Amino acid sequence: MELNPYAASLGARDPAKVMAETPERWARVVPGLSAEQMEARPAPGKWNMRELLAHVADCEIAFGFRLRQAYGGEKMVQPFDQDAWARAYGSYSAETALRVFTVLRAWNVAFVKGLSEADKRLLVVHPERGEMVLWTIVETMAGHDLHHLDKFGA
Repeated sequence: MELNPYAASLGARDPAKVMAETPERWARVVPGLSAEQMEARPAPGKWNMRELLAHVADCEIAFGFRLRQAYGGEKMVQPFDQDAWARAYGSYSAETALRVFTVLRAWNVAFVKGLSEADKRLLVVHPERGEMVLWTIVETMAGHDLHHLDKFGA
């Protein structure tokens, strides 16, 4: 498994800038969708928009925790099972998920802005992906954003 499975989505873009811009991009997409569009599945077994918003909010929790684990000197970050977490997505509204994501992202963007060059190189191990530096988590977050947003032309 590669260190950043979303590297192709990120390309040469600045991950900190992508992270900062993502909430606004989601905010442009979501209000234009009807209730039917929000619940429509793009394909069998794929998440609808409401579930996808819950997913990005969940990922913001997980990625933010990983950043802080690395920053705090922990040697191992924790993986999570996105499909297991998705079992709860029927409990969340799209509006709440977007608000949660937006607030958490602002918190994580502030955290990332405060990192020194030495902080960005802090080593950590992901049990499935291997050894990486803290900045790889940032790149993963930004690439994950683009992976989902680019599908909507946002």
